[in-house]
Amino acid sequence: MVLRLAFSLTSVLSFAAAESVLDVVDIAPVWSGHPVSFCLLTHLDRQFVAFYDANRQATVAARALDSHEWQFQKLDERVAWDSHNYLTMAVDDAGCLHLSGNMHCVPIVYFRTSQPLDVTTFARIPSMVGQNESEATYPSFMRGASNELLFTYRDGKSGDGNQIYNVYDLETRTWRRLLDQPLTSGEGQMNAYFNGPLRGPDGRFHLCWVWRDTGGCQTNHDLSYARSSDLVHWETSAGEPVALPMTLTTAEIVDPVPAGGGIINGNARLGFDSKNRVVISYHKFDADGNTQIYNARREEDGWKIYPITDWKYRWEFSGGGSIHFEIRVGSVGVHDEGHLAQSWSHDTYGSGIFLLDEATMKPVGEVEKKASYPKEVSGVQSTFEGMQVRWAGDLGSSGEAGVRYSLRWETLGPNRDHPREGELPEPTMLRVYKFGQP
Repeated sequence: MVLRLAFSLTSVLSFAAAESVLDVVDIAPVWSGHPVSFCLLTHLDRQFVAFYDANRQATVAARALDSHEWQFQKLDERVAWDSHNYLTMAVDDAGCLHLSGNMHCVPIVYFRTSQPLDVTTFARIPSMVGQNESEATYPSFMRGASNELLFTYRDGKSGDGNQIYNVYDLETRTWRRLLDQPLTSGEGQMNAYFNGPLRGPDGRFHLCWVWRDTGGCQTNHDLSYARSSDLVHWETSAGEPVALPMTLTTAEIVDPVPAGGGIINGNARLGFDSKNRVVISYHKFDADGNTQIYNARREEDGWKIYPITDWKYRWEFSGGGSIHFEIRVGSVGVHDEGHLAQSWSHDTYGSGIFLLDEATMKPVGEVEKKASYPKEVSGVQSTFEGMQVRWAGDLGSSGEAGVRYSLRWETLGPNRDHPREGELPEPTMLRVYKFGQP
């Protein structure tokens, strides 16, 4: 699921005062030949990091927050050149750790600890349910409506895949299907790429997605939406039930952007205005063929689509594999009374945060953009040409007020998941940073 990619913009609605580095802890040198996302999970007074080491081997590090000493556990998984193959973790209510990743249309990869918070007891679990697990991609752990631990992934490939949801039974330590059938089905012709499910301010889970016909990203089309109170029963924005699996013909279409129309998976974002109305942000080609940002808001009489930009630029993307995003679209959120805010970045026009009039959805100014990270840690430190800084936020929390933790490392950019020729950079140091007010 694209919501787990590590290379998206940091949340646009963080307008707090500038933070300082309160602490920094080296973890280990890591592979830097291509980007693939790592996982940081803070749980109370413990911290866990899943990453690929300098030899590309999956590794989990653990420490107490008051210590700079790490305990390491190697896992029998190695990443090749595929930037889809991130690692992700979760902790269940008994304190056991769950890990999945290194999957792009391959048999499911899943590890679990047998003892609470003890990374040395990680063991491979060969399957979860035992069906539809041979072509797994985009693993994600999440919590359901009753705080149950869920796991979702795509079964199949780009252009031909279904979305599967499992739920964990804490007593039996087993998984079963949350849904009797897939959430979505491409019916052998396409697959859905999601943003969400995201629990909104109304308490419901919201989901938007685009359909994609083939491995070529230019074949994305038809921005779609659904919502649910329990992740089992789904409905349209008008409250009409939708049978599962949702297909192109049964799902609610927000904007019928055709294939080749300039919409792409990874740049459709869910947000909300002050009245808890859903706003979906995305880009597509305008009548002149230029790429523009649009916001679709669910209003009383249905979805209304608002153009936000008037750029004289066309982002022509195509083909498969992990690509560089020339444009990034942030989600819409409340800024102050009567105004919304939305971040953006563009290879040609730079970056910023639009100030939107909530009533008209028109840009009326800009919001001062605060640095996502302190200046002293934002720049590239490696001298190897083409290196970029990577960040991964915390999937958990320490409960410390005003404090956040992030992972930092450096790699080359994406290469459409193909091996690179020639000289490669040396491994770079993976570090965890503690940010907050001094």
